[in-house]
Amino acid sequence: MLEPVFTGYHSTMTMPKSEIRNPKSKIGNPATATSETLIPVIGEFIAVKPGFCGGKPHIVGHRIKVQHVAIWHKRMGMTPEEIVATHPSLSLPAVFAALAYYHGHVAEIEADIEADERFVAEMKAKAGPSLLQKKLAELHAQDDQVSPG
Repeated sequence: MLEPVFTGYHSTMTMPKSEIRNPKSKIGNPATATSETLIPVIGEFIAVKPGFCGGKPHIVGHRIKVQHVAIWHKRMGMTPEEIVATHPSLSLPAVFAALAYYHGHVAEIEADIEADERFVAEMKAKAGPSLLQKKLAELHAQDDQVSPG
């Protein structure tokens, strides 16, 4: 039985269902496919450039990393449409490409997120409380004092 593999700008390509995702098959295996059979759609929207966004995957033409989109979607519960509404310079296909890249590289992106969170925690610990935090602590300490008697 033939299953559709790709539809879109190109005519529908079909192959036997047994060949799809069969690592031994040269037809369904991306590692052995020719450039004529693969269309790098994510590459239109996602880039990794040394010295740009810390060398991390980002949306082309923006300084928005894939990990930012992942956090907005996974942790903050934003839909792709809400992300585009919040960042109108992004396109919906770019957001979906970022999410597709994230799902294809979950371990790496999550490791980047955790490393950034550790870095922020270390910097906060080194910096100590801000002048505003100190002033507020002093004001609250004065308010908390109980008068004798």
